[in-house]
Amino acid sequence: MATNAAPKAGRTSGGGRAAGGGAARTPETRLALVRRARRINRILAETYPDAHCELNFGTPFQLLIATVLSAQTTDARVNLTTPALFAKYPTPEDLAAADPEDVEAILKPTGFFRAKTKSVMGLSAALRDRFGGEVPGRLDDLVTLPGVGRKTANVVLGNAFDVPGITVDTHFGRLARRFGWTAEDDPVKVEQEIGSLFPRKEWTMLSHRLIWHGRRICHARRPACGACPLARLCPSFGEGPADEETARKLVKPGPFS
Repeated sequence: MATNAAPKAGRTSGGGRAAGGGAARTPETRLALVRRARRINRILAETYPDAHCELNFGTPFQLLIATVLSAQTTDARVNLTTPALFAKYPTPEDLAAADPEDVEAILKPTGFFRAKTKSVMGLSAALRDRFGGEVPGRLDDLVTLPGVGRKTANVVLGNAFDVPGITVDTHFGRLARRFGWTAEDDPVKVEQEIGSLFPRKEWTMLSHRLIWHGRRICHARRPACGACPLARLCPSFGEGPADEETARKLVKPGPFS
């Protein structure tokens, strides 16, 4: 759970046009940081009004399995794989009792299929044996399941149980650092610092918006800075092409599911 721990000192103000060179920016106060962060969130809400989890699911169990499978692959690939898995093994009891080789054959397109088979069968057995075949609605319980960390737990809580949570995936962490919201790399510390900037009720949708923005505009390599609606608020403006015409060619509209 996020705490009210203050982010690291030494951030600078969010005038995006100064990024990438020029005069040093003045230190940003805590109040200014909070205001800028929340303004960014509002702009992202306007930019991505339909932001949502891009993994297809019908039950908490399906979302839990799909999220575990999404490691090191795309949501689109997972969405192509899970229908066959859930058709054959619709419940934790079914998946826990499956032949591992059969499960591996289904999961092979997602990559790392042997490890993923072990995880999904192990967590299914744990659900059967310790939780009556039901996915628990508490983070402390979810993270005891094989292959389930805080990121996966927060995805499930936020999208299957409406329990606010921050999903620190590779996109979220990258954007949080580019926005100057945190200097941390550790996902738990990122979660704590970002959680202190926003009302708890915003955490799940904030996660979706940053992930959508990271997939579409703020790429790891060559972000489309010149086409970004956050350009004037981002201290990292200029890491990618600032020319709008060039940047537009880098935008990936999706969908990614």
